Amino acid sequence: MKKDHLLILSLVLLTLLPTYVYMAFFAPPDREGNRHLIFIPPGASFRWVAFRLEEEGVIRDADNFYLLARLKGAVKEVKAGEYEFTTSMTPLEVLSMLVEGRTKEYTVTIPEGYNLKQIASLLEAKNLVDREEFLHLARDRDFIRSLGLEGDSLEGYLFPDTYRFNRLMGPEGIIRKMVATFRRAYSKVEGDAKKMGLTMREVVTLASIIEKEAILEEEKPLISAVFHNRLQRGLKLQSDPTVIYGLPSFDGDLRKDDLRYPSPYNTYVVKGLPPGPISNPGLSSLIAAVRPAPVDYLYFVSKNDGSHYFSRTLKDHNKAVMIYQKGR
Repeated sequence: MKKDHLLILSLVLLTLLPTYVYMAFFAPPDREGNRHLIFIPPGASFRWVAFRLEEEGVIRDADNFYLLARLKGAVKEVKAGEYEFTTSMTPLEVLSMLVEGRTKEYTVTIPEGYNLKQIASLLEAKNLVDREEFLHLARDRDFIRSLGLEGDSLEGYLFPDTYRFNRLMGPEGIIRKMVATFRRAYSKVEGDAKKMGLTMREVVTLASIIEKEAILEEEKPLISAVFHNRLQRGLKLQSDPTVIYGLPSFDGDLRKDDLRYPSPYNTYVVKGLPPGPISNPGLSSLIAAVRPAPVDYLYFVSKNDGSHYFSRTLKDHNKAVMIYQKGR
């Protein structure tokens, strides 16, 4: 009789085992596919991870998930970071994502001409950094030197591009990635810069001004030529964007008093290039900085349609100002 009971029990267990294995390892919690963002902090134990996933409804049972990880030899292989799971994923798929470190990435486009503060605000809006922490690091001289750069800030060296960041990168990881992208871009103009006798900082500073002055891509070499010609003749650059950058605040209206503001960035007051970049220029502006157009223009004025009128003499420039800026 006992043998019959054991046989029946064994048959029941054998019948139920596939169901148990399927439900524990292969069945998703539901078919709805609800999304859950879960952050796994560095150093978190697998038990903590499993219970967190169960709590969020990503897996059915934390103990079964732990058993699965033991069987796969993956208990110590989970990568930290932010993950986006769905409730239609199987436990095996969830475990695979954790082991491979397929964290959620955020696509962020940094526009050409953005300055440090604008970049910090944009990244904070994406919940990727704390704005003040980012700015503090971008102005940390020791950190800047560790990147092989000089200056009081990383203004100009955070290359504008479309990036994929994750939350675990933090300000340092994001900055390092942007500076690495800058270096790849700068390598395309480094040879021209050396031929012209320009340092990296001079090229980036000039490119940053060109970036802020130009709206039309085709005018960048012309604007570059104006600045090169003025520098060679010892004339002040007289660039409005540099003045604005040096002001403690700006409401969008540049006044005559602003042009006299005592700032090292005020190129109406100070001769030569300002002490550093005023924005983060794109590749076309870097190229324009080292490949100015072969023209002898010394002035340009906005025509209020995105283009500029270029002049060789002050007389012609003043006439253009009267036409395009004062409507006479």
